Amino acid sequence: MRRFLQYLMLAALAVFLGAFLLLPIGTVIEEGCSPALIREVFRNPVYVEGLLNSLAIAGVTTFLVFCIALVLALLYDRYDFFGKSSCNLLMLLPMILPPFVGALGFQQVLGHYGILNSILVRCGFAPVDFLGGNGKFWAVCIMEALHLYPIFYLNLVTALGNIDPALEESAANLGAGRLRRFFRIKLPLLRSGILAGGSIVLIWSFTELGTPLMFQYNRTTSVQILNGLMELESNPVPYTLVLVMLVFSALLYLLARLSLGRHEIASTKGATASSAQRLTGFFRLLPLLAFLAVTAVAVLPHTALILNAFSTNYYGTILPEGFTLDHFRDALGSNLVLPSVGNSLRYSALATVIAATAGILCGLASVRWKLKGATLTDLLAMLPLAVPGVVVAFGFLGMSVKYPWAARCFNPVENPLWLLAIAYAVRRIPYVVRSVTAGLEQTPEELENAGRNFGASPFRVLRRITLPLIAANVLVGGLFAFSFSMLEVSDSLILAQKSEFYPITRALYELAHVLGSGPATASAFGVWTMLFLGATIIAAGILVGKKIGSIFRF
Repeated sequence: MRRFLQYLMLAALAVFLGAFLLLPIGTVIEEGCSPALIREVFRNPVYVEGLLNSLAIAGVTTFLVFCIALVLALLYDRYDFFGKSSCNLLMLLPMILPPFVGALGFQQVLGHYGILNSILVRCGFAPVDFLGGNGKFWAVCIMEALHLYPIFYLNLVTALGNIDPALEESAANLGAGRLRRFFRIKLPLLRSGILAGGSIVLIWSFTELGTPLMFQYNRTTSVQILNGLMELESNPVPYTLVLVMLVFSALLYLLARLSLGRHEIASTKGATASSAQRLTGFFRLLPLLAFLAVTAVAVLPHTALILNAFSTNYYGTILPEGFTLDHFRDALGSNLVLPSVGNSLRYSALATVIAATAGILCGLASVRWKLKGATLTDLLAMLPLAVPGVVVAFGFLGMSVKYPWAARCFNPVENPLWLLAIAYAVRRIPYVVRSVTAGLEQTPEELENAGRNFGASPFRVLRRITLPLIAANVLVGGLFAFSFSMLEVSDSLILAQKSEFYPITRALYELAHVLGSGPATASAFGVWTMLFLGATIIAAGILVGKKIGSIFRF
């Protein structure tokens, strides 16, 4: 009977993922898979340019992220220096402001009358149009790189921590130089970390909607999809664009897997003392200074956003001419802000419950119950990390049009509560699954066996032993699911179609485009979101330390 219930719960989880992950993807494929429409996409120079721009953004962003993260991860792993214990938390700071919101601060820095041009004018130089022409492309790449490098860094630190230092010591004893050891030993052993972090960054930056939208860089596939939303009933090309984006995302992941995943050498660090080289004197500060310098650049948009939120006039000046709380008062008085906060709380709370339930079931089925088919379900639960949010959102939109049962349950016009909650949950299930799985793998199963031996029912063992032991992991996964749902961009912009149902990110987008004080009011609203997400990520970092990188793994 116990085994039957376990398989029944696994079947329910598989049905849920099939209905709300595979079916939306299948809907996009069915609606967009027309040879004539596919030919139209690749014949139209506007769509081709958008696709090429999106690929270029993904390539440049991933390269920038790799360069930043690799240097910092090697410094962290190789040396024992002053302030090392704080570096992983320091690395989480750039993640407290989504690039969608950070674009507001970045425009304040690089705009025609922004901080950098104000400095140039003060020094006697002519202002530079940093965001004109190709400037928008580079602004999108830099903004995304400054937000995403912590994900790559955390994966590399985890991978470096698993490399046995005896391998490098043996190579050094045989006369191999430092560069030769790095390229022949350390870099090949980092393939898993590079693949885990790089795949997420590559696909994330390829499909990112909010950042190019805020910079008004409209010649990208994701923005073209959003712009085609209004004529969806008469023009099915957006479905084909979504299908093309899905195919290219899969190809990008397969390319990364083939180039980095072959001939991987397994290595696990044994029970040896730390191999980090202890620095002395002034050199103890140098690695910390490197971390601080990168973080200072990464949080520059955050700083500009905060200053803009408090400023009376921040136009053509290096610092605000005065400070006020009026923008925060305007934000609270806006007919968009308070309702959007309430909407996001409802959507995200429901999404967190759904994601936590699905994540716990998936973790138990694969790690504890070891059911047949559990591995496949685990892979299916991780699929949202590889599927663009635009694809899932458009799939839900297509379902609400195509299937009568979906139209009754998921009406994006009348009440998108369940539509957005389930869309958010599906996108965040991987965080809960990886966190719960890590907790179960670290928890001795003997404690649960002892409870069963004393006559406790399976449900009582789960409630009194298993769940309390992995409570911190469930909390971390739930925190990420809730906080990232609160600031989700793709689903919010596509699925929330009436102002009374707008979540936070849709309200921010609308405020940012109000003439006059709109950007300052949006900045004030963005400060709140930054504080909220910052508290969440720091709490998660304190709970699980550097193992937080495992949450961002395929």
